[in-house]
Amino acid sequence: MGADDKLSGVTTPDAPFLHAARREPTPYTPVWLMRQAGRYLPEYRALRERHGFLELCKHPDAAAEVTLQPVERLGVDAAILFADILLLVEPLGVGLEFTKGEGPVIRRPVRTEAQVAGLTPIDVEAAVPFVFEAARRVRAALGGRVPLIGFAGAPFTVASYVVEGGPSRDYLHTKRLMYEAPEAWSRLMAILVDATARYLNGQLAAGAQAVQLFDSWVGVLGPEDYRAFVLPHMRELFRALAPGAPVIHFGTGTAALLPLMRAAGGDVIGLDWRVDLDAGWAAAGHDRAVQGNLDPAVLLARPAYIRQRVKDVLDRAGGRPGHIFNLGHGVLQQTPVEHVQALVELVHEMSAR
Repeated sequence: MGADDKLSGVTTPDAPFLHAARREPTPYTPVWLMRQAGRYLPEYRALRERHGFLELCKHPDAAAEVTLQPVERLGVDAAILFADILLLVEPLGVGLEFTKGEGPVIRRPVRTEAQVAGLTPIDVEAAVPFVFEAARRVRAALGGRVPLIGFAGAPFTVASYVVEGGPSRDYLHTKRLMYEAPEAWSRLMAILVDATARYLNGQLAAGAQAVQLFDSWVGVLGPEDYRAFVLPHMRELFRALAPGAPVIHFGTGTAALLPLMRAAGGDVIGLDWRVDLDAGWAAAGHDRAVQGNLDPAVLLARPAYIRQRVKDVLDRAGGRPGHIFNLGHGVLQQTPVEHVQALVELVHEMSAR
C-alpha cells in the first residue's frame, strides 16, 4: 500500500493521472474535465431541482454524490471534489449569495483600506468542515478506482470577487486597490494565502491525492502587475502546501503569464484554449507537466469534428510524458452528454501507447 492510499484502505490502481502529473510514462493520456459535474448532466440537474447550489456544497452526502456522477457516467481518470472557490470567503462577512442566473454575488464588497483593515483571518476548519467530510466520503466511495482532486480558488481570483462584488469585465476596482493601496492589497492577499493553504492541506488530509488552484481571472493582468502583486503571494502559498501530492496551477488568458506562473509554483501548469499546447508547454517549461487544452465550445460540435481537435491537442503534446488532457476551461452547460462521453473515449483510444 502506498502512502497515498492509507486513508481508503485500498491500493489506488496504477493511476495514469498521477503518473502524468509527475511526468512519468502512462499507457494512454489521462483525461478529466473542469466542471465535469454540472448542469449538462441530467442527474445533476435533477439534484438542483431539489437543492440550491450552496445547499449541495454544504451537505457532504450530496456533494459526494455530485462528485461521483461523472466518474460513473464518463469514465474519466480523476474525480474532482464538488465545491466552490468562494466558500472560503463566507466567514469574511461579505454577503456571499448564489443568485439564479447571476452566479456568485458579494453584497458587501471590500474596496477601501479601511474595509481591508477590518477583515480578520479565516478559521478554515470551522468554516468548511463539510468540504473535508465530503472529501473523506468520496475517497472511500471511489474505492481506489481513480484519484480524487481537491481544489481552491487562487488568492488573486478570490480577491477579485471580494473586491468587485462578482465577475467583472475590466476588474477596475481590483486594479485600483492594487495600485493605490498596495499594503492593503498585500494584507488581503495574505489573509487569502493563509486560508487557501489551510483549505488545500485540509482536503489533502481528508483524502485528496492532488489539488488544483484555479486562478481563473488572473489573465486580466499584464506580466508586470503579476510580478508585483501576485507572484510573491503565490510563491508563499505553494511553499505552505503539504509536500508529496501534485499541484495543478491553472488560469485563463494566461499565455503571456506562463513563465511567471511556472516561477510561482506547481507541478502541472494548466493551459487554456487560447494558446497552442506545444507553445504553452515550451513557455511553462518541459520540466513541468501540462494540462489542457481543448476549447470547451468544441464539444458543441459533432463527434467527427471533436476527433479532429482532440488529435491536434494530442499531436502537439507529441507523446511526451506529462500531458493531462482537459478542456481550456469548464464544460459548458449546453454541452450534450454524449459528446463528453465521446471525448473521453477518443482521448483514451487515440493516445493509447
